[in-house]
Amino acid sequence: MAITARGTRGFLSRTAARLTRPDGNGRGSLAAYGALAAADLLATATRPRSAARAAKPLLMPALAVHVVRRQACRDDVLAEPVPRPLLFGLACATVGDTALLFDKREPAFLLGMAAFLGTQTAYTAGFARMGALRGIAANPRPALGCLGVWVAANAVIQPSLDRGLRLPVAGYSLALVAMGATALAVGGKVGAGAMSFLGSDALIGLKAAGHEFPSQEVLIMAGYLLGQYLIATGWLERQ
Repeated sequence: MAITARGTRGFLSRTAARLTRPDGNGRGSLAAYGALAAADLLATATRPRSAARAAKPLLMPALAVHVVRRQACRDDVLAEPVPRPLLFGLACATVGDTALLFDKREPAFLLGMAAFLGTQTAYTAGFARMGALRGIAANPRPALGCLGVWVAANAVIQPSLDRGLRLPVAGYSLALVAMGATALAVGGKVGAGAMSFLGSDALIGLKAAGHEFPSQEVLIMAGYLLGQYLIATGWLERQ
């Protein structure tokens, strides 16, 4: 199904209205996130390098609006302020999402990786504040498993990468598994979201190394979108 430019503009206008409409609890912005996610998954499946992907840079801002509104409407006078590491991570992800629309060009791919490195670092810091380090000390096996996955994945991917990408990919993937390890120590939706995010990025790594298969890009986006949703909503539930 072709997505026309006029139809895309109309859809984005309606979604923007949901983002700006005051609803008091963040449900409108979360609905906007769902609508944008559905539109981007459809575009990814049909025309992944076209203007139909215009919804992609709006995904994380929609989730960030939900975070701000949801936190602001809590009745508990002792409610925590809006979690800055989460918002910073979503802001970095917005830059990464935009850059990776042009990932056929190596500079754009590296910019996207650098932006998502900011996301992983911010999330890891936030999970540490939730007590993740104590959780890892009490039960280090999940963290050691994440480290083992990093070693195995890089052993598979690195030989197929261009030399200029090997060190950035190794560094980014290490930050990614650190995020995953701390998220697992937090547990719940946060841990599940991190695993979905990690799986999505593993597919990106395989693609960068030349290992491609049908529907790979759709699976990458689906895992990423689910992961970000679970991390954000699980984070709020722990505030």
